[in-house]
Amino acid sequence: MRGKVLRSAKREFICEISDSKKIVEARALAALLKEDHIVVGDFVELEPVDNDDTAYQIVERIERTSEIYRMIPREQKKKVTAANCDLIVVVTSASLPEYKRGLIDRYLLRAFQWKIPAVLVFNKMDEFNTSFNLGFEESRLEDIDVDCFEISSVKKDYQNQYLSKGLADLKTLLKDKTAIMLGQSGVGKSQLISTLSGGKTTLLSGELGKVGKGAHTTTWAEIVNCGDFYLIDSPGVRSLSIDDLLSADLDEVFPDVVDYATKCKFRNCTHMEDIKGCYFNTLDTEDKKSQMILSRLDSYLRFRDELALSPDWSKSKK
Repeated sequence: MRGKVLRSAKREFICEISDSKKIVEARALAALLKEDHIVVGDFVELEPVDNDDTAYQIVERIERTSEIYRMIPREQKKKVTAANCDLIVVVTSASLPEYKRGLIDRYLLRAFQWKIPAVLVFNKMDEFNTSFNLGFEESRLEDIDVDCFEISSVKKDYQNQYLSKGLADLKTLLKDKTAIMLGQSGVGKSQLISTLSGGKTTLLSGELGKVGKGAHTTTWAEIVNCGDFYLIDSPGVRSLSIDDLLSADLDEVFPDVVDYATKCKFRNCTHMEDIKGCYFNTLDTEDKKSQMILSRLDSYLRFRDELALSPDWSKSKK
């Protein structure tokens, strides 16, 4: 019978049987684990052990449609942490921890690498003090088709004030999908999952520290059944290293910057301020559309400098 892995721990897995929605524990065959790891979101074939309907074993992993992964430097192998995701929900805070544009672009970089559509959720909107331009942050992502939502997980009757989409729109988008929540600690991912599930599930949540940094409240990845959609909660992080990427990968994960770069006079343009013939240097910094383009270029250049600190040769097998 077919099942979906909701939580994994070494050789033991919590699975949901697809037909009956029954939750069961299962162990994977040792030979199967030698070939590949089984992760949250995997679809698997289950068999009862000795005709016991309370004990199951995983005998096969079904081919994945998508993977959440990092490359292991030098070995150039994937370390997969979740599978079969239809959507990435990047969650940020409208108050504390403070909004970080570069961190959002870092998550979106991964979304393009994994080839999974992404959306951006501004949570804690009941605490928003207009410390940044919410409309601009939405507009700058239009070129990469990332929709934005404003939500308050705490204030259930919160109504949209700045963006066109809110909680109801996000629920509609999530219907019949499996999505993964990404965002730094303290942005309210666990509370948001509880809200999206209509209070049917409550995950471990914590208070913000005095300095505004979130406490790590989730230490594993797990899938939450929210009725007509699934959400994967992932451990919160304060940063997201890209040191596993090769320099050639950067263009692939910044398609909007690369598209505008075709307007540069020279194909090998580095897009620095003193470069003649660079399209980006012709943009009017007072123009909103130009500001949007340049904000994405800024992230691209920062990531390019970061990748230069760990050259490609250091990530290859010797």
